[in-house]
Amino acid sequence: MQDGEKLSLEQIRALLAASQEVRFTGHSRGEIYDWAGATLRQHDYAKLGREAKGLLRAYVTKMTGQSRAQVTRLIGKYLATGEVRPTVYRRRRFPVRYTRIDMGCLATVDEAHDTLSGPATRKILEREFGEFGKSECERLAGISVSHLYRLRKSKTYRTCYATFAKTRPTLVSIGERRCPQPEGRPGYLRVDTVHQGDRDGVKGVYHINAVDEVTQWQVAKTPQRHQPDPSLRISLAFLAVFR
Repeated sequence: MQDGEKLSLEQIRALLAASQEVRFTGHSRGEIYDWAGATLRQHDYAKLGREAKGLLRAYVTKMTGQSRAQVTRLIGKYLATGEVRPTVYRRRRFPVRYTRIDMGCLATVDEAHDTLSGPATRKILEREFGEFGKSECERLAGISVSHLYRLRKSKTYRTCYATFAKTRPTLVSIGERRCPQPEGRPGYLRVDTVHQGDRDGVKGVYHINAVDEVTQWQVAKTPQRHQPDPSLRISLAFLAVFR
């Protein structure tokens, strides 16, 4: 509301009486606090009588859309400090013991020793400071093994020390195209397909034949034309593996 803080008490009383069914809300927290502070200063809230204070409290509640309890807190801030400002919240934080320099030092040690286990790395850091007098390892010399692993997970550590490993080939062969070698054991199939041929641009069917290499047990399958058959896909899979 433009210049709403400059209304007289009589104008405020008339406004409240005429807008009982109307509700107002502030755009932002900062605007609400600034407008409430300006209104309380304009009418010198601390010097008003009881009736005028109640009227002004109802006016601020109406125009800001805040609850009565919140307006009471705003007025309390004004009476205590002479202005209405939001309270700046500061989160409590634990003191930082290990700095970015320490994480960089840990990354250097791990890079030189190919990232040993936590206890072994802690022993190296302890000797670096105790026996060789390296001041950069002073704080890390007394670090716990569990916290050492936590530092290795930090963003600073991963920025200083990044390892790259090549993709290792699989040691298990998925399938081989070779003649079966059953060595007298049944279950090794020889699979073959025969294409019947096309006619008038229409694709012909495939006859699939699977023969056990030892028992000579044979299965022949001819899927119907234009109808997908799950056994066809299975047979083609046998063909890719055992042919």
